[in-house]
Amino acid sequence: MEDERIVELFLTRDETALSRTAEKYGPKLRGLANNLLRDAQAAEECENDTYLQAWNAIPPHEPRDYLFPFLAKIVRRLAIDLCRARHRKKRSAPLVQLTKELEQCIPDGESAQSQADGLFLAETVSRYLRTLPEEPRNIFIRRYWYMDSVAQIAERFGAGQSKVKTSLYRTRNGLREYLSKEGYDL
Repeated sequence: MEDERIVELFLTRDETALSRTAEKYGPKLRGLANNLLRDAQAAEECENDTYLQAWNAIPPHEPRDYLFPFLAKIVRRLAIDLCRARHRKKRSAPLVQLTKELEQCIPDGESAQSQADGLFLAETVSRYLRTLPEEPRNIFIRRYWYMDSVAQIAERFGAGQSKVKTSLYRTRNGLREYLSKEGYDL
């Protein structure tokens, strides 16, 4: 079923919107959450919570042209919140490893000024990513947005893991330089 039709079902408050969404995007949403959590049961809970939040958010939002990114943002936020809750309970989370990879090229988020500039930083990172060729950009997004492992990315792109690691390293370095030129203290 087309995304536009699914959104129409949400807008008319037809509960079949939930089953249609689960049919079309369930495995992708669950996979995204599982990449963060490494826990199939928790990923399934995040997926289900995503459907509830989408039900409550549509309307006023009408993501006819971007339903999957809309849902992915919800499930990702839920999974990250769960990772943070687990981390507070002294459980380990794969998110910590990815954060360490990027901490050298993203400014410190602890200061009030840095938090206030968060939207500008996100836009700056997006501008940088748009300057990249398609493959390095997609590799970077698969790693740091979808939280895919290097092995998963290599398989997806039909490349060796060393090529993926090199691409990520170069993209992070390029991002660091770009942010520095844009006036961010690293």
